Amino acid sequence: FGSRSERHALVVSVGSMALLSILLIAPAVASGSSPKKEPITSHSLRRLQGSSDEESSSLRAARDVCSSFGSCSDYGCSSFYKPWQKCQCHSNCGRWGNCCPDYQAKCATCAGLGCGGSYNGKQPCQCNEKCSSAGNCCFDYEPTCLGRPWPAPVAPWGGLQIPRDTPPSFALAYSGGAWPSMSFPGHGEMHIFAIGDWGGLDGSLITKCGRTRLVLYTGGETCGPHPLPHSRWNKGHTQLLCNRSELIQCFDTQGLTCNEGCGWVNGTDNEPQLRVAAALESRAVRKDPKFILNVGDNFYWGGIEEECGSPMTSISATTRHQFQHIFEGVYSGVGLKGKPWLSVLGNHDWGGWAFNNGWDQQIAYTWASDRWVLPAPYWSQHVEFPDLGFSVDIFMIDSNAMGAKEPSEDPQHNICSQLHNPVGASCRSAGGPASVEECPAFFHGLWEQQKPWLEQRMSESKADWQIVNTHFPCGHEAAFYRALHEQRGLDLLVTGHRHDQELQEHSPVLGGMTCLVAGGGGGITSEASPGSDPSHWYGEAQYGFYDITISKSQIFIESVNYDGEVVKTATVHPQ
Repeated sequence: FGSRSERHALVVSVGSMALLSILLIAPAVASGSSPKKEPITSHSLRRLQGSSDEESSSLRAARDVCSSFGSCSDYGCSSFYKPWQKCQCHSNCGRWGNCCPDYQAKCATCAGLGCGGSYNGKQPCQCNEKCSSAGNCCFDYEPTCLGRPWPAPVAPWGGLQIPRDTPPSFALAYSGGAWPSMSFPGHGEMHIFAIGDWGGLDGSLITKCGRTRLVLYTGGETCGPHPLPHSRWNKGHTQLLCNRSELIQCFDTQGLTCNEGCGWVNGTDNEPQLRVAAALESRAVRKDPKFILNVGDNFYWGGIEEECGSPMTSISATTRHQFQHIFEGVYSGVGLKGKPWLSVLGNHDWGGWAFNNGWDQQIAYTWASDRWVLPAPYWSQHVEFPDLGFSVDIFMIDSNAMGAKEPSEDPQHNICSQLHNPVGASCRSAGGPASVEECPAFFHGLWEQQKPWLEQRMSESKADWQIVNTHFPCGHEAAFYRALHEQRGLDLLVTGHRHDQELQEHSPVLGGMTCLVAGGGGGITSEASPGSDPSHWYGEAQYGFYDITISKSQIFIESVNYDGEVVKTATVHPQ
């Protein structure tokens, strides 16, 4: 995405998410005990605007009703789509049918009115050379009439604290916000664990609406977690050593009938999530981690097994079942109880090869849990260690644009796949992609939106350390992260997606920044055999997690294997 205008065109194209049209169908309900009010529709607004005598009082009444789903008076006029808003105030909203009710009154454009001329009292804003000094220019006066660039799309929620006790009105509403700060007093070592790609299948889940049960092999019908079988290749990815069907045969026979190329390790490959969880819990008892960085792919194959669009104030039975059997019941014990999991969504959480699964329920679960923290696709967390005199800013970002391709491309590894997304798939009401056709633009628009947000937030950060936590592995968007490291002080990049453990110390492609891939959580079988020589694959291990000891002077990273053994270490010093 080269020019600024191209980037804005992309983000505007995501504006086909007609959130307002959904909200206008049902009556707006006032808070407390106020009676239900009649819905405002485009027809009723046109009728209200028909008479100049009644326009003022009627529009004021309409704004009172419409304030429950937003107005341009509150949001301000814009040149681009803003997914955190309930309705839109940009110049293409009429095309998509998602304008706020007061758009015409508040956001007349110079593109429509024309530039120049003299003052016109009948217009809500002006497009002449005197409007700047008078303070009544249309919002697009400078880019349209003077040729100046549009401002970068930065979420207005950015930097504001996300309310701990109030779920968002829709899943993306708190994008760019800050979860309430955490503080950990004490003079001892401070540990953070990092893990990803951990959420296996639960065959005991009775799926709804014709969805296939999550059972792939003998024994998989019992309560989870059960790992998703994944094919294994040689290191150069030029030779397929073991395909999925062959690996499923290993599961079915507990390795008794198994292609040698699969490298099956019985007792490990058939229960890796449980093995890693046991090592995690054991180390947690000794090290007392303050929180866990979770890099996503929390539930295989496709996240929460229901469609997006559930109310953010409720948790479905399916969601509770999957969280209980794959998360709550697995990562428990003294060392992990009550410890926050600072989380992002992986491509499988959006749906893997579809986008319409219950990713929004993972966000909603934040307000139903005492430790799951995923309030938006991208957000930030400030952490204080007051007795040790240092602080950390952690930025959780959504990098799933890397897995969002054109609908006709790579159907097995494409969130926007035409083949696997059902006909009419839409997450419009949740703030997600409105259709398969617009899916790539949504994800790439979300990525472009995060870049200036992250740059701005890092520039404003006064913390001693800055860490980015995201799903796609070291190497994606390398130039962007390198610039963050060299110009804005990014200290550590924590990622996942590849199903192994890779501690890349002082990576040259990242300008010397250390990056780790924590994709060995065991929800899916590892890239290579856990019993093979580590030189046969990238990284130092297949299943495991990371223990990060952080102080004012350094970050010490230990890669912990599924058996609890530390297999590699690295040290990061401040920029």
